[in-house]
Amino acid sequence: MKIRTLLIILTVFAFTSQVFAFQRETTPVAFEKITDNPFMLKGGRGANGGVFIGDNGVLVIDAKQTEESANEVFQGIKKLTDKPIKYLVNTHSDGDHISGNRFFSEDVTIIAHENCRDEFFISRGERPSPWHDPELAPYIPSVTFRDQMDIYLGSKKVELRYFGIGHTKGDIVVYFPEEKTAFLGDQIFVGRPQLIHSYKGGTSFGHVNVLSKILYTLDAEKFCSGHAEIIDRQTIRDHIAGMKNRQAKIKAMKTLGHTLEEILTHFKENESRLVTSIFNEHKH
Repeated sequence: MKIRTLLIILTVFAFTSQVFAFQRETTPVAFEKITDNPFMLKGGRGANGGVFIGDNGVLVIDAKQTEESANEVFQGIKKLTDKPIKYLVNTHSDGDHISGNRFFSEDVTIIAHENCRDEFFISRGERPSPWHDPELAPYIPSVTFRDQMDIYLGSKKVELRYFGIGHTKGDIVVYFPEEKTAFLGDQIFVGRPQLIHSYKGGTSFGHVNVLSKILYTLDAEKFCSGHAEIIDRQTIRDHIAGMKNRQAKIKAMKTLGHTLEEILTHFKENESRLVTSIFNEHKH
């Protein structure tokens, strides 16, 4: 009996080790050419980001998560141009988008929405935010905006747009009007349930409104996000429709008196966080 128990423990340990080893494996950072410019950054540790090469400098969208991945970004940029990195734009405050800020030169101007900067300092549960460390102060956004900000890299224009509260209170869109390409950060997930950070003030209903405004306002044809391949406008429309259907179903069940636990049984297990967020947003 003891031998059998030991074998089971060893088998579980071996499987768990394989799972963790798989999770640690990452592919090298790759520069996916969207048009002649910009590039989508994929692979490495951290979410997808972007690189735009202007007339007199380079703009980077989100910072990856580790020093190794950040260095791969820097090395990749050097292969494309000898122009310096002038700007780093954080689309929002999640760690897989901002942890790599600290590996950029202090000469780089870091830009984000004003709410995003505030969210750098939000603690989650009992874990204090690491950004309270004074040594990290140079890597927190030093330039913020409220509604819209334009950046010119010589003749090349980049638009930073804020459409309201959604995934968090501080998500923005980085839009390249000449290329009709928009970087959305985590404002849309494809192939997995949408993530809403309620602890950062995010709401599912705000998320739907933000995506609707993006489609209405921007003439973009290609959309890059933190955790998916490049998508088109129809994919966003389908996502909005799916969110609205889910919201309506949860509202109807809650109105009938169903508890959260009962409602969760009607959805897939990986939807539990999103369902909980929607449930808590319905006050009646």
